[in-house]
Amino acid sequence: MRFGFDIDDTLISLREHAFHLYNKKLHKDVHVDHFHALKTVEIHEPFGLDGEEGKNMWNSLSEEIYFTDCPPYPSAVEFLQKLTANGHEVYYITARNKVFAERTKEWMKAQGFPVKDDHFFCGMADHEKIDVIQNLGLDYYMDDKPAVLDTLAETGVQLLVKDQSYNKNLSYDRVYSWADVWEYLKLAEGK
Repeated sequence: MRFGFDIDDTLISLREHAFHLYNKKLHKDVHVDHFHALKTVEIHEPFGLDGEEGKNMWNSLSEEIYFTDCPPYPSAVEFLQKLTANGHEVYYITARNKVFAERTKEWMKAQGFPVKDDHFFCGMADHEKIDVIQNLGLDYYMDDKPAVLDTLAETGVQLLVKDQSYNKNLSYDRVYSWADVWEYLKLAEGK
């Protein structure tokens, strides 16, 4: 089977990592409960920042956010390794800025994700992901963003949503723990 994955906040805990960096940079101590209660993808509001200030903060910290010690979600690496070890194809489809494409790919490999260069797509807007996903003929696609998933709803791709505070209203099959996905999908072991 062919599986596609968003990266940020699907495979790695990018926004929460950034939330902690905002606390450090702003010399604040905003409790992580505020992060887990957010109803938006953006994380700036608990820090008293408006949209423009939040955007500027994110951009000023982008090196630290994307390329330091942002953790993969527990069992995400192992799940993808198990997919490839059992003959499934894994594709990464991210809207990260194209200037980060090579570094992101290398960072993912360094974290242990099984990445093939020709299975890595980076540098498109969220709405452009749809074309890539359809052209790849994926069986499954996993993402966290409602707009991306809702646009794919009529394509025939089996959708899974990575559970986040801002996507609770989505009715797609939900991934709470990567450790449980293999059994949930009823995937057989062995090639």
